[in-house]
Amino acid sequence: MDMNFDHLWSANVGKMKKSIIRELLKLTQKPDIISFAGGLPDPKLFPFKDIQECMNSVLEKDGGRALQYGTTEGDNRLRAQLVKRYNEKEGLSITENNLLITTSSQQGLDFCGRVFVNPGDVVFCELPSYLGGLNAFSASGAELCGVEMDADGMSHLKLDEAIEKTIKAGKTPKFIYVVPDFQNPAGMTMGEERRKEILQVAYKYKLPIIEDSPYRDLRFEGKSQPMFQQLDTQNMVITLGTFSKVFSPGFRLGWVIAHPYWIEKFVTIKQVADLCSSAILQMTVAEYFERGYYEKNLKIIIEKYHEKRDCMLDSLEKFMPAGVTWIKPEGGLFLMITMPKHIDSEKLFVKAIEKNVAFVIGHAFYCNDSGHNTMRLNFSFSTMEDNVEGIRRLSESIKEML
Repeated sequence: MDMNFDHLWSANVGKMKKSIIRELLKLTQKPDIISFAGGLPDPKLFPFKDIQECMNSVLEKDGGRALQYGTTEGDNRLRAQLVKRYNEKEGLSITENNLLITTSSQQGLDFCGRVFVNPGDVVFCELPSYLGGLNAFSASGAELCGVEMDADGMSHLKLDEAIEKTIKAGKTPKFIYVVPDFQNPAGMTMGEERRKEILQVAYKYKLPIIEDSPYRDLRFEGKSQPMFQQLDTQNMVITLGTFSKVFSPGFRLGWVIAHPYWIEKFVTIKQVADLCSSAILQMTVAEYFERGYYEKNLKIIIEKYHEKRDCMLDSLEKFMPAGVTWIKPEGGLFLMITMPKHIDSEKLFVKAIEKNVAFVIGHAFYCNDSGHNTMRLNFSFSTMEDNVEGIRRLSESIKEML
């Protein structure tokens, strides 16, 4: 039977594209390949015994509730632990009414598109920006407007110009999307003054800011900058968080922090999407927090990723030819490489795969068809030995194209 039913697709599904990162990962499954492609945590750092201990305790003490449906808003113990940590560590003043548990922060990004976007509405994002966010917003019909960054992050002046131009063109701006801490893919962190300037632009046009914050706990060095959520005085910031980078991506748990006015709509969307996130997984993470395991293991993760980042930076300095540049991230999982303009990273990828090393093509993170001479590298997943050898192979591939 000829499977040609394209006329049945909804308008939104017809516009969806597969994630280039997910597709590239399929090419990196060979056992001898060194992959800098995925944003994968180091599986050696997963707290297997602690998780097993916590889950067993949950099942023994409250197994019936753990295996039952939960509330849409999320497990009360887990929400209380997150509220406590944000108030103590980040200087927030939130309650459980400000927080919704999601099935990963990617679900939070999807909800942002579904809550705010009508087809043709404009979303303002960093240039470059996290591909998962761009795809989620595009799936809801958003037109993406990339705003250039400088050393401090998204330019507030360029943002203001872009919003003004959008309004004059008769289009509807909907929200501003930023990854302010150890940005994916660029690795930079937005300064406090720039955050305040971006907030003023948001207030001027009455636009919410989506603060995507998956890497904030992974600071290796330098001064931590206040969250948008902390600086916000008009309840215009919606913060997304996740356990994927500092605990386990397999648990697929994240959260949204916002004023209850915004949370109410996110809860409504979640009821339609999946009713609730897994009760047993939420209760296990709550137990993990209460036993002090989160802070204990976070210190270990930071130490190891710090070493791996330094290893990759040293290897870049040693092997990369002149004309190749990068920014030193103060934390997170990634750094971005910029090559001479005549080098196309898609063609480079083919050469690199032949040498059994993989990366993510930088062009995928740009919504304006630029960035063809860039690539994103992940330093958390590979061993330090593979980081060195992979950068050596990658540099050889680049030298062949100079």
